Amino acid sequence: MDPLYNSTDANDTNGTNGGGDDFNQFVQPVWQITLWAVAYCSIVAVSVVGNVVVIWIILAHKRMRTVTNYFLVNLAFAEAGMSAFNTVINFAYAVHNEWYFGLVYCRFHNFFPIAAIFASIYSMTAIALDRYMAIIHPLQQRLTSTETRVVISVIWILALLLAFPQYYYSSTAVLPGRTVCYIDWPEYTTVDFKKIYYVCVTLLIYFLPLCIMGCAYTTVGVTLWASEIPGDSSERYKEQLIAKRKVVKMMIVVVCTFAVCWLPYHVYFLLHQFFPDLFEQRYIQQVYLAVMWLAMSSTMYNPIIYYCLNSRFRAGFQQVFCCCAPTVGKEELELKSPRYLHTQVSIYRASRVETAVSTAIHPAAGEHKSAELPSCYPHSRPLSEVTSNGSGLETFAKSPNSLSQ
Repeated sequence: MDPLYNSTDANDTNGTNGGGDDFNQFVQPVWQITLWAVAYCSIVAVSVVGNVVVIWIILAHKRMRTVTNYFLVNLAFAEAGMSAFNTVINFAYAVHNEWYFGLVYCRFHNFFPIAAIFASIYSMTAIALDRYMAIIHPLQQRLTSTETRVVISVIWILALLLAFPQYYYSSTAVLPGRTVCYIDWPEYTTVDFKKIYYVCVTLLIYFLPLCIMGCAYTTVGVTLWASEIPGDSSERYKEQLIAKRKVVKMMIVVVCTFAVCWLPYHVYFLLHQFFPDLFEQRYIQQVYLAVMWLAMSSTMYNPIIYYCLNSRFRAGFQQVFCCCAPTVGKEELELKSPRYLHTQVSIYRASRVETAVSTAIHPAAGEHKSAELPSCYPHSRPLSEVTSNGSGLETFAKSPNSLSQ
């Protein structure tokens, strides 16, 4: 069974037996295959395009290169890779029950999904722990970019080690009328190596990291949402708190989506290991295709979540897909910090007052200077907008296009 647990046996594959025309009891009508093909191809299109855009948004914009976003790059890479290299192949093998792609790809097909899922979920775990440290222990030193790369490298090394048994024991076999890709697990009299491996994989790539993230986000959530914002807090404090809440909210949605999508898949294959007789029924192929589609669809939801819950990612997607407003998207992605914006606004307002005073003292020089300014200069105002405030000084009348904080 693919992609994680290919438990296909060379002598008994998916409940098939016999030879001749009925060697495969799971033949589907064309209309069912077509519907499933559209569903699976939609996953690949949305996942690959969406995750590639996410990677571009983060790596192409200096402001987006944060610790959290580096882990999001790793998450997007793993999901795009699994979607591109395994989803359609899984579907073709599940529908036809015949392996067309040779021994090399059989090994890769059984090896890569475990590594990719491990990298995905532990990238999310690293983000949860980073958010925990930033919010619960804000005075402690955060990860540097170099340390972040080291953590990502360690995640992938562990992922490859966990997936290696699936690569090592993968093989192909020729049965009457077809070829199968399966895992030829070693048989021991004292232990069932296959069951132990699958239970360990399920614990390591699903239940353990979800427990860690659940504890981390519960603590963070209580800290961020349990108390109201003090009434006398500075604007800077409120902005930081709201920004932290948005990031945590987005990551909680990402984690919950992953958990919901993959839970039926892990339950399905654990049942397959301990109650194999349940999987000899004819309807089980439709159940498997539905469970696998839900699991594989987890790779396409994250870009959608980023778009809906994060303004900068939304601006990046608009910059890629909306030709009508590329400048707006770029400005949002390269947006400075709120403190920088506040400083810039203060400088701009001080500059306006200084210009107004200069105009009052030297009206001729002011008119000459205004005439020299190009009409498209964003901070310039025509003299018609200058009004008297009754105190001998002149101020600029507010315009709908004036900069506001």
